[in-house]
Amino acid sequence: MQRFMDFLEKYLSIPMAKLSEQRHLRAIRDGVVSSLPFIIVGSMFLIVAFPPVPESTALYQWSQEHLFEILIPYRMTMFIMSLYITFGIGYNLAKSYKLDPLSGGQIAVASFLLTLTPIALDKVGFVLPMANLGGHGLFMAMIVSIFSVEVMRFCKTRNITIKMPEQVPPSVARSFEALIPVAFVVLFMTLITVVLGIDLHSLVDQAVAPVVKAGDSLFGVLLPVFLIGFFWSFGIHGISVIGAVARPLWEKYLGANAEAVAAGTPIPHVAPETFFQWFVWIGGSGATLGLVFAMLFFAKSSYLKALGKTTLVPSLFNINEPVIFGTPIVLNPMLIIPFIFIPMITTTISYFATVLGFISPTYVMAPWTLPAPIGAYLSTGGDWRAIVLVLVNIAISFVIYIPFFKMYDQKLLDEEKAQSEENKETHSSEPNLA
Repeated sequence: MQRFMDFLEKYLSIPMAKLSEQRHLRAIRDGVVSSLPFIIVGSMFLIVAFPPVPESTALYQWSQEHLFEILIPYRMTMFIMSLYITFGIGYNLAKSYKLDPLSGGQIAVASFLLTLTPIALDKVGFVLPMANLGGHGLFMAMIVSIFSVEVMRFCKTRNITIKMPEQVPPSVARSFEALIPVAFVVLFMTLITVVLGIDLHSLVDQAVAPVVKAGDSLFGVLLPVFLIGFFWSFGIHGISVIGAVARPLWEKYLGANAEAVAAGTPIPHVAPETFFQWFVWIGGSGATLGLVFAMLFFAKSSYLKALGKTTLVPSLFNINEPVIFGTPIVLNPMLIIPFIFIPMITTTISYFATVLGFISPTYVMAPWTLPAPIGAYLSTGGDWRAIVLVLVNIAISFVIYIPFFKMYDQKLLDEEKAQSEENKETHSSEPNLA
């Protein structure tokens, strides 16, 4: 077993950990994360617009009468998430190259906006279609952000920049240094989208359509859950590794679901990140809240008794590093198996519960530190059945963890007894100097 785990760590976990720190993937990850405050705040206005109360109530009728006004904050935040993410990716990628990060973010935004074609309306002027500013345009945002900053880097390394005298303030010098890269990017994007009339968003949609479809399938939701648990079992932050690749897709699903709710159409996707957050990672990766309850109710070793009491409150708020490293689960064959496979079981149950209509799909980004029942209720727009599913999944994880936990607990108990006997023998063999 140990030889097999050493093999996996050497040939899979270590290379994947290095991949997660790849410059462009890290910039995408940090850019997406930087947009979360806007996504969270914007999605909360969807709950206000469509409150979880009967349609006959005064609150619901008021929300429908003022629906346009209520949705304005949503449309200026979550609905245009790709615009915020574009700036974040450009900023972070430029920063990693030691270029001016502000210029990197700005040139990325300019490039992204040039993928959109304004529409001229009588008595209104030019109007920019917003459909591709949300989750639908996320992959395009990633591509043009990387392209724009790479142009900046090329110009910088080849000295294709305007150099200002040393007496010029640094902020002014940086602005002129970005002038040539900005001109090139703007001219290039104008040639593609305006002169040649190429719809880049349609091309990207066609290219990523198989990935988008696969990511929302049962296999597509089970694969990241398995890999995240697998990497955590070696002490590698699983969501940092897998999230660098999967999070843009999850955010695309979330944006599409929110747009569908705002438009009054059926919600299209099962598996935004909120699906995993509230129905799979209950208590954190590995659904370890069930393990903490097993510690509280069944622990016989003094160490696990104390650990259960210590980690209960953090686990209720989905912080489980103390459980993962304190138990430990890392490199612990007795607990790795349930840690990896329990989330896959709850994922399967939750997936079919959503597909079959037993619960509503998630479309609201609630803060991840909320207790799971509350977060699930909010993320589904106030579906009480989501709370029931969370409680069912906690019960399942608790029951499955018990036999594995008891084996490990007995091992620690035997070690504690052996250590106690050794201490007694050592104490009795000491000479009495009284």
